[in-house]
Amino acid sequence: MSIGKSVRLFLADGTPGGLLTAEIMNWTGHVVAAPRSDLGALLKRPEASRTGIYILLGDDPDSMGGSLAYIGEGDDVSRRLYQHSRPEEQGGKDFWERAIILTSKDANLTKAHARYLESRLITLAQQANRARLTNGTAPVPLPLPEADISDMEYFIAQVKIALPVLGVNLFRNTTVTTASSNAADPLPPVQSLVSPLFEMRLARHGIVATAQEVDGEFTVLKASLARASWVGVEDGYGRLRDKLVQDGTLVPTQDGKLAVFARDQVFASPSAASAIVSGRNSNGRMEWKVQSTGLTYGAWQNQEIELTRGAK
Repeated sequence: MSIGKSVRLFLADGTPGGLLTAEIMNWTGHVVAAPRSDLGALLKRPEASRTGIYILLGDDPDSMGGSLAYIGEGDDVSRRLYQHSRPEEQGGKDFWERAIILTSKDANLTKAHARYLESRLITLAQQANRARLTNGTAPVPLPLPEADISDMEYFIAQVKIALPVLGVNLFRNTTVTTASSNAADPLPPVQSLVSPLFEMRLARHGIVATAQEVDGEFTVLKASLARASWVGVEDGYGRLRDKLVQDGTLVPTQDGKLAVFARDQVFASPSAASAIVSGRNSNGRMEWKVQSTGLTYGAWQNQEIELTRGAK
């Protein structure tokens, strides 16, 4: 059974595209986000002068996620943001159009905490593969006591809940969550809402692909097979396939007759996923079927609706 969360958003200037804050009940963390045009107002806020993490976001049409990102930390985040606001030739960064600050309301985050969070968040962003990071490698975090590591992992868990509410999926994992035996992950994982296993078969070509809907996102699973090339009319899905090949998500099988997913991949819809698997446009609501029952994805989606109508 999933546990609900209360995320409180405050639109500081009354507009959804301006400066806003986000908080989660019983969490000491605090999130502030603003477009680059509101950087002046962001730098004046008290949170900006605290120790914390900042995330810079911009567009990247050539990447799968369509985003560029940079993750950093600072004893006084406002100074770092001011530096990054300068032109490239003056040591700043031109790509970003939105800044997010992650701090603590009780001001208990230390430099060591910030370094730990920076390192872990860079690693999580690389694993999620939702955006192209302009960071090099994740810095080595400063040593922390076991209790502090537990606190920082809880902080990260709340960040992963709050940021998607703001439309930032940078750290959103595409894999089904399992229990961790890693001592660095002392907290039990947050349970994702996961669908049954869906399967798509193209018997003529020996293709079998599997997928699940994880937290409302349709995800084709690693080791799924697909056509070796795009055979349909060249369109947006064809260009999407080219990107998947370029970024190493789709790689040729050893005999070169098919392609295989090298990692889990999120798609905007089941039809986008089925198009990549079949190499042409197709109706994913009909092509994907529950592995155990043969029920189509569309019929599976409508099950709850039918049950609700039947109960009335």
